[in-house]
Amino acid sequence: MMRAMREITKPVFWVVAISFIGWMAYGQVQDILGGGRDVVLKVDGTIVRSQPFQARYQAALEQYRRQAGGARLSREDELQVQDRVADQFVQSILLEKAYKRLGISVTDDEVIQAARSSPPPQILQQVLGDPTFQTNGQFDISKWQRYISSAGPEFATQVEELYRDYLPQQKLEAYLTADLYVSDAKLWRIWRDQRESVTVVLLAMRPEGVPDSLAPVTDAELQRYYDAHTADFKRPAAAWLSYVELPRIPDSADSAAALKHARDLRAEIAGGGGKVKFEDVAKKESADSVSGAHGGDLGWAKRDGSGFVPPFAAALRRLQPGQLSEPVLSEFGYHLIRIEAPKGDSVHVRHILVAITLQGAHLDLVDARTDTLDRLAADQVDGTRLDSAARRLALPLRHAPKLVEGDRLTLGRSTIPDVGVWAFEGRPAGETGPVIDGPRASYVFRLDSLEAAGVPPLQQIRARVLAAARSEKKKVVAREQAEQVATELRGATDLVTAGRARGYDVTRLGPFTRLTAPAQFARNPMVLGAAFGLKPGERSGVIADETGWFVLQEVARARADSAAWLKQRDQQREALLRPIAQARVQQFLAALRADAKIVDRRKELFRPVASES
Repeated sequence: MMRAMREITKPVFWVVAISFIGWMAYGQVQDILGGGRDVVLKVDGTIVRSQPFQARYQAALEQYRRQAGGARLSREDELQVQDRVADQFVQSILLEKAYKRLGISVTDDEVIQAARSSPPPQILQQVLGDPTFQTNGQFDISKWQRYISSAGPEFATQVEELYRDYLPQQKLEAYLTADLYVSDAKLWRIWRDQRESVTVVLLAMRPEGVPDSLAPVTDAELQRYYDAHTADFKRPAAAWLSYVELPRIPDSADSAAALKHARDLRAEIAGGGGKVKFEDVAKKESADSVSGAHGGDLGWAKRDGSGFVPPFAAALRRLQPGQLSEPVLSEFGYHLIRIEAPKGDSVHVRHILVAITLQGAHLDLVDARTDTLDRLAADQVDGTRLDSAARRLALPLRHAPKLVEGDRLTLGRSTIPDVGVWAFEGRPAGETGPVIDGPRASYVFRLDSLEAAGVPPLQQIRARVLAAARSEKKKVVAREQAEQVATELRGATDLVTAGRARGYDVTRLGPFTRLTAPAQFARNPMVLGAAFGLKPGERSGVIADETGWFVLQEVARARADSAAWLKQRDQQREALLRPIAQARVQQFLAALRADAKIVDRRKELFRPVASES
């Protein structure tokens, strides 16, 4: 490892660049000792084996759990994380091959210079918000340089790896975007579109205004339309479910037990004479697993409590440094709060969370009922067992809303985990699933029926096809009517008066710019363009657009200020090029993936074990 790098870096944050060093996990990709049975991914001949994939996946799951406050992950969550990990492996492999093909590499001197000039992007956001690196509220590069000048080897290794991954990406972006340039003419058009405004009169003839009697559809026409537009009627798979819901909501006794436990913990800390540390109690007792693992540390926060729920914020404002709060009730449970130290308008905060959970006899009762529900109704081939269990437990049998494949099931305000995967695993109708624990209840679901993905027969969607076919006919009628209206009003100087006198839809609109055009123009770009192409008083011919046929007359116009544009032109160009460059890189990555030969064996290797009834 580079000695020079060791001399200019120091640990700053807990940042671990998982997403940037993950590709190294398959460092022995050509190792064939394990044969091919444990190959999870194969990307243009480069393989990823099960052990490094699973290690990366478990690390990503743990990170996701911490971000979710230690909550249980649903199967949908786990699949989502697994997909992300697979995508990271694939992209890392493809990028390494692209770097070699394009001759992109990074020297030691480049890494050193980059470390001196700015923090890595993965650390930059942390640094920007830390007062340690600010002068007058702004990031100070000299403070960053002084901070890293005495860094130790562990952080030096992390920072070096970050740069050795980031700098090739930066070089690749420069290579891909070297030709990007935005002309003055285009910048002016953008400025003008934001500021030039017009006022117009709009006469509209829309298909939806045509009565059904003027657009009849025969059975033969209906069949022809269906045959020609089958792709328009394709639908995803959908499931219909029944379920029994067993509430797991704490009662007043549970709340009282949580309050007592919070008070006992406070007494233990306050009466320990300094021997019982807040941090140790938080690690052992706090229901907030993320902060609890760090002794209840919530970091630095504003003194006014902004960012916290109102009860917590109000208690925080009342506390003095070193003072331990009484139990504070919030939607999450009871909190014990302590301010470690103040700094300006910020304070360093710790807390212990005592969640309000089912306790004692109430817990025993609910668990017993859940066990009965599990025994009588869960994982059954005979779906009528769910009806019997509902009667036995005096619970209503409910019907879930239609569940579309790929969606998560939501009941009221709660998203129920796992059901969105379970319902589409190819089981027969009538089968019940396992007991699923949601946020406030336990459930057993029954698959009542399953609608396969694809195009349904015409008889099933006749009304939908008829509406679409009739809409096409109405467009023809609306066009003929518009041409007739334009001829009738050709000599009228006042389009509003003449049009309304004949019962037509005529509206005065504006002033508006091209970017703030009213809803009438939202799906009609040709009409919007015509509005800015007319001169005051000038009238258009019939304009055909997405939603109908239109006649326009311009009333007034306000021009954009070219002098003001010149003053900000350079900043405008820089702001415009950044997202374009990012899009160019994303297109390149997408093309790499599209051209790659990728074998994904995750479903084969990680197939879930079927539940036994």
